[in-house]
Amino acid sequence: MKLTDAAVERVKALIEQRGKPTAGVRIGVRTKGCSGLSYTLEYADERGPKDEAVETQGITILVDPKATLFLIGTEMDYVEEKLKTGFVFRNPNEKGRCGCGESFHI
Repeated sequence: MKLTDAAVERVKALIEQRGKPTAGVRIGVRTKGCSGLSYTLEYADERGPKDEAVETQGITILVDPKATLFLIGTEMDYVEEKLKTGFVFRNPNEKGRCGCGESFHI
């Protein structure tokens, strides 16, 4: 799992805005959407015993152990465009996405 500089800066800003101690941001995958799977992001108050940690540029990304196989080789980016702003995941394992881009399948 890799993060672009834009993603790192956005995660730092979100953690600073939170205003309480944070172990990092946890990334996971859950069943959702018309294509089957969706990425999840949440603040992590503590590191889970089986979380895989990615530490880069002063932040910690915790990968939910159930999502590790889905996220191998994934790059997380943060984009700001006229009609869309948010985190983008470039996952080489994806075989397709739904029309709105909210869910994917492997």
